[in-house]
Amino acid sequence: MLRKQAIAQLPDTALEALGNAERRKLVRALAEGPRSVGELAALFPISRPAVSRHLAQLERARLVTHRAEGTRNVYMLDAAGLTETAAWLTSFWDEAEARLRLVAENTAPKKATGRG
Repeated sequence: MLRKQAIAQLPDTALEALGNAERRKLVRALAEGPRSVGELAALFPISRPAVSRHLAQLERARLVTHRAEGTRNVYMLDAAGLTETAAWLTSFWDEAEARLRLVAENTAPKKATGRG
């Protein structure tokens, strides 16, 4: 069972946002550095308004943030939100790995003693 702390910090919004392939592609594109909506839209076969909607959802999930530069909005990854999401995933994996190790150790065939 997951620790209560991990459940309380479950990043539902972030995980839901990352459940969409286009949003995951946007996150990968922003991993290369900040980009304007127009620059991002040029990379995808979807409309600029659709890119903006995806970015808005990623921003609500605290995975990206933006700053205004003149008439352009420049988006970048939000380190704090990504760190929180990664921490939750890591805590989930750490616990699952420990359980798996325990099962493996307790179900491994017993080595025969050299007596005979």
